[in-house]
Amino acid sequence: MDILIVEDKPEIAQLIQLSLEKEGFSCRTSSDGFNALRMFQEQSPDLVILDLMIPGLDGLEVCARIRQKPGAKDPYILMLTAKAEEIDRVIGLSTGADDYMVKPFSPRELIARVRALLRRSLRHGGQNQVYRTKHFVVHLEQRTISRQMNNSEEPEILDLTTLEFNLLSTFISNPGRVWNRTQLIDKLWGDNFFGDERVVDTHIARLRKKIEIDPTNPTFVKTVVGVGYKFEDTSVIL
Repeated sequence: MDILIVEDKPEIAQLIQLSLEKEGFSCRTSSDGFNALRMFQEQSPDLVILDLMIPGLDGLEVCARIRQKPGAKDPYILMLTAKAEEIDRVIGLSTGADDYMVKPFSPRELIARVRALLRRSLRHGGQNQVYRTKHFVVHLEQRTISRQMNNSEEPEILDLTTLEFNLLSTFISNPGRVWNRTQLIDKLWGDNFFGDERVVDTHIARLRKKIEIDPTNPTFVKTVVGVGYKFEDTSVIL
């Protein structure tokens, strides 16, 4: 697994790199935002460890640009910051970060979070399975989801991140089921999730922007007040 470490303090970058390489990960480092994006384009990593306060482009901007134009891989992003305020966590997650750590942190916790991110996957039994609803088709093996809003148009392959694909696949394969945040975290992130539960709301909002005609009045991913979320669309029996 290839990990890109973006950290401007050499001692912290070295600590992270040595800790991860000891666990068998391959690491590259960058000390500023512009160079980090260049390295990302040259070779897409599996995971980016991204400091919030770095020279050039700050971590929020780097995160946003990675999510806007992902490379060959759609990497997980673990954001680091010395700031502990809640608003900084919310802003970081809203730009597309998958998890968040506040400095100082222990190398042991960092490694645990990295492993938890890289283990994320759908827990479906058969990877050749296909799910169909009236408007969507999910191919798990090809990892594609297409949408067709009416019979007169060609199906559109949705441009989704890894997390968005997993989230929508989970909804489509369980139409009508109501999921609370804890259940979605367990399904998508696994038992070692360390972040803020509201990261679920952030990814729901991003998914709605890609699949709904009007994200403010969603047709498919509905909010169940006081409980969580559910997916509504007519199922097609295969």
